[in-house]
Amino acid sequence: MPQEPIVVNAIIDGEKIESEKMAPRENPAHPDEIVGYYPINTREEAARAIDSAYNAFSGWAKTSIDERIERMRKAIQKIKDATPEIVKLLSREHGKPLYDAEGEIAVSLMWMEYACDNAKEVLRDEVIEHNNGKTIITRDPKGVISAITPWNYPLSLSTIKIAPALLAGNTMVLKPSPFAPLAVSKVVEMIADEFPKGVLNLVNGDSDIGVELTTNPKVAKIAFTGGTRTATHIMKSAADTIKDLTLELGGNDAAIILKDFDVNDERAMRRLVISNFLTSGQICMIAKRVYVDRSIYDQFVEKYIEVANKWIRVGDPFNKDVTIGPVNNRKQMEYVQSLIDDAASKGAKVIKLGKVLDEDIFETGYFLQPTVVLGANYDDPIVVEEQFGPTVPILPFDDDNHAIKLANDSIYGLTSSVWGEEQHALEIAKQIQAGTTMINTAAVQGLDVRFPFGGVKQSGIGREYGKEGILAYTDTHVINIPKVGELAYIPE
Repeated sequence: MPQEPIVVNAIIDGEKIESEKMAPRENPAHPDEIVGYYPINTREEAARAIDSAYNAFSGWAKTSIDERIERMRKAIQKIKDATPEIVKLLSREHGKPLYDAEGEIAVSLMWMEYACDNAKEVLRDEVIEHNNGKTIITRDPKGVISAITPWNYPLSLSTIKIAPALLAGNTMVLKPSPFAPLAVSKVVEMIADEFPKGVLNLVNGDSDIGVELTTNPKVAKIAFTGGTRTATHIMKSAADTIKDLTLELGGNDAAIILKDFDVNDERAMRRLVISNFLTSGQICMIAKRVYVDRSIYDQFVEKYIEVANKWIRVGDPFNKDVTIGPVNNRKQMEYVQSLIDDAASKGAKVIKLGKVLDEDIFETGYFLQPTVVLGANYDDPIVVEEQFGPTVPILPFDDDNHAIKLANDSIYGLTSSVWGEEQHALEIAKQIQAGTTMINTAAVQGLDVRFPFGGVKQSGIGREYGKEGILAYTDTHVINIPKVGELAYIPE
């Protein structure tokens, strides 16, 4: 049953700002349904938001860590209280099933609570007594943070920036993606209400907004999650004023299935299937290409398809039997389909997986039935490009060195996984070029917010989560207090 569309606004200096231009966000499962409207803010409004954050910074930076934590905990409680409504809104505007939306909020809250629990210790002054006197190392806030977040996990990839930035004493302007702007705007509003005016601001819009957020000289740091191509423009924009950067970018994560992997371990196989297709494959850290030792390849493929057919149920995200919803937007759906068509045209075999629960919805929404692609070439686009959708190629390898070479032969290096006997898998994992490598699990199933996350090569710069994810929003400030006396090597 369609609901009345909601309206979200920009938040600048603690006030909701109504925009002259609003844009609709449709339900990707039912594209004729408008879930809500979000503002198309002007570049001038983005500059005002930055000014607001800049003006609020000096006062906020002086507040105690205890006050910052207390305010953040109040925001966390508000989000918890509103979780049922947020879950439904996120599912409707994004297309992810209810269980997936619930999981995203759970990860967001887990991280925010970790940041609150650990910020005081991580950010404390370090005092070192030594022969030459005393040195104090402080962790100072940077200033105004521009946060630009994507549509695939809009809540978790916004709170991953908001929590450490504000706890460290920074202020922020956040811009969400137009493909999932509604739920995150509601969450940002809840957080902003618990902080002084100007500490957390929100704007929506197109590339003009992004240009302002990445070039304005009052911005000290840019925190961006999104595509590698966009990141190259952001780095160029940041260069003129030498802004600090945290970039969590694309990935084409390899899963290596060793010859000692038990293909009859249905739970392990299910973890792998989930790591390929959760959120319809629209996760930066999902396993996007699977390499299997040739000696077990045929057995593996047979069992993989069997397990996938049991787990994958495609349909309306509000149907609790559904495990896979639509692709978030038409452009992405068409891109993924083009990769599948290209592989098929070159002789690859495309096998549909799972069951479509409602054919009528499937035909009208942005749906793709998950597929496995067999017999693709190692250099086909479906293998070397990030699909970001519900399809995965499975390819054989000849020996461990071949597998390592295939996994590392990529411009990306976000996450990876190795499946098999633990010690054997560990030996291989140490040779993979990635920010994170998981053993016998992959993707969100192996994520731990207590430890740093980020990529190598063109998958990004810097780390989020863990203590490093808090320190990323600080500058190291060394204060030396030497003993009074003359230096022996300076003449009188």
